[in-house]
Amino acid sequence: MTDVADPKLEEANVGGGGSTETTAQRISYLRAGHSLKSWLLTTDHKRIGVLYTLSITFFFFIGAAAAALIRLDLLTPAGDLLTNEGYNRAFTIHGVVMVWFFLIPSIPNTFGNFLIPLMIGAKDLAFPKLNLLSWYIYMLAGLFTLFILIAGGVDTGWTFYTPLSTMYANGNVILAATAVLIVGFSSILTGLNFIVTVHTLRCPGMTWGRLPLFVWSIYATSLILVLATPVLSITLVLIWLERLFGLGIFTPAIGGDPLLFQHLFWFYSHPAVYIMVLPALGVVSELVAAGAHKPIFGYQFVAGSSIAIAALGFFVWGHHMFVSGQSLYASAAFSFLSIAVAIPSGVKVYNWTATLFKGHISLDPPFLFAMTFIGLFVFGGLTGLMLAMLAIDVHVHDTYFVIAHFHYIMVGGTISAFFGALHYWWPKIVGRMYSLAWGRVTAIFFFIGFNLTFFPQFLLGYLGMPRRYHVYPPEFQVLNVVSTGGAAVLGIAYLMPLIYLIYSMRYGKPAPNDPWDATGLEWTTPSPPPKHNFETLPVVDRPPYDYEIEMRDEHV
Repeated sequence: MTDVADPKLEEANVGGGGSTETTAQRISYLRAGHSLKSWLLTTDHKRIGVLYTLSITFFFFIGAAAAALIRLDLLTPAGDLLTNEGYNRAFTIHGVVMVWFFLIPSIPNTFGNFLIPLMIGAKDLAFPKLNLLSWYIYMLAGLFTLFILIAGGVDTGWTFYTPLSTMYANGNVILAATAVLIVGFSSILTGLNFIVTVHTLRCPGMTWGRLPLFVWSIYATSLILVLATPVLSITLVLIWLERLFGLGIFTPAIGGDPLLFQHLFWFYSHPAVYIMVLPALGVVSELVAAGAHKPIFGYQFVAGSSIAIAALGFFVWGHHMFVSGQSLYASAAFSFLSIAVAIPSGVKVYNWTATLFKGHISLDPPFLFAMTFIGLFVFGGLTGLMLAMLAIDVHVHDTYFVIAHFHYIMVGGTISAFFGALHYWWPKIVGRMYSLAWGRVTAIFFFIGFNLTFFPQFLLGYLGMPRRYHVYPPEFQVLNVVSTGGAAVLGIAYLMPLIYLIYSMRYGKPAPNDPWDATGLEWTTPSPPPKHNFETLPVVDRPPYDYEIEMRDEHV
C-alpha cells in the first residue's frame, strides 16, 4: 500500500502488458476510494475477494468457538459442560457454519475472486455486478445463521437427516435450512461467473494448455457448484414441505422414504467435499512450483485430474449409505467407484513429489503449508480408502474414525491450503511483507496441533467410540484429553496469523511485484494491483511455470 510522490511525473512499466502507464493510472485497488460506500458497492473482483475474506474469517471463528465448546465438554466422560441438547446444538452449528460458510467458499470466493482475472489476463470477472450480488446473498444467509444462534440454535446435525429434521427436532430447522438454501444461490452465481470468465476473458496466448493449475481447479469446482448445488436446494425445500405441511416425502409413518433424503443429500454433499478440496489442490500446485522453482511435472495430467475428480465425485455418494439398507450390489459398485477417485488424487501427489525432486527448495511459509497439506491429504486419503471398503466401513461407521478422516481432508487439507494461499498472495493483496519467521512458526504449530487433535480420534473410533455422543466410557478419556490439548495448540495457530498479518499491513516492508520468484501474470502486476489489473492487455507466449526458460535465460 505504497504511494508514489508525484503521479504526474513518474512512470512505471506494467509487466505482461509491455507498455508504460503513468503512476496516476497505477493507483492500487485499495486506494481507489476510501469510503464505506466505495467498498459496499464495489464491482472490483479484488475488493469483493477481500470482502469475502473478512466475512468467512468472521464465520470461521464462530464455528471454531462451537468446536472449542465441544472439545472442552469432552474432557470428562460425564460431559459436565453442556447438556445433551446443548451438545447437539453445538456440533450442529459447528458443522453448518464450517461447511457452508467457511470451507465451501473459503478458497473459491476469496482467492478465486481475487486471482482468476489476474491469472488469465482479464480486467475483471465476466459479471462484476453478479459477483457483488453473490456476496450480498452470502451475507444474507449469514444473518439467518446469526439469528439461529440468538434464537437458540438447531439440533439436527449439519446433515439435517430425516425424519428427525422433519418431525421430531425442536430447534430452528426451517431457519437453518433457509440459511443453507440462500447461501447455495451465492455458490451457484459464483461458479457460473468463474466458468464464463475462464471461457471468454482469457488474454491472447492464454490457451487451455497454459492456464495456471489454480484456474483449472477453480474451473472444475465451479462445474460442481453449478450442477450439484440445485439438488441440495430442492432437498431443503422438500424438508420445508414435510415439516410445515406434513407431506409424506421422507417420513415412513406418512408414506415417505428416509433413504430418499440420504440419496439426495449425499448426491450434493459428496461432490461438495471436492468443492472444498479441489481449490486447495490448485493452491498447492502453485505453491509447490514456486517452492521448488521448477515447472510442475506432468502439467497436463495434473490439470486433467482436476476434471476427473469433479466428474467421479458425482458417482460415489452411496458410500455414505453402506449401513443404511441399500442394495449390496449398489454398495459394491459405490465401493469400487470410491476407490477409483483415489487415482486422480494420487496423480497430483505423485506429480508434486516429482516436481520437488532436485528442486531449488525454499522453506518459506507458503511452501511449509503446502507440505503440511500433502501430508494430511495423503493420510486422510488413505483412511478414505479404508472407509471405501465395505467390511471396514461397517465396523467404524458413525464412530470418531469417520470424524478424523473427514477433518484430515476437509479441515486439515482445506485450511492448510487456505493458510498457504494467504501467506503466498498476501504481499500481492496488501502490498506489504509479513514476518516470514512467524509464518514458519505458525505452520509448525498448525501441523503439530492438528495431528494432536485428530489422530487420537482415529484410535477412539477404531476402539468403538461413537460420534455425536458427549457421555462416554472412562477408558476413552485419555485420548479425548490429548485431542482437546491439541485443539488448544491448533487454536493458537489459527490466531497467530491474525496478529502478524494485520501488523504487516501498517508496518511491513513494501512488497516487490514478485517476492517469491514465481511465474504467472498476477506477479507481473504491482503489489497491490491497480484497479483494472492491466492497462494493456497482456500477451502470453510461454508455457506455464516456465522456470526452466528463465534459468536458461540467466545463463545466456
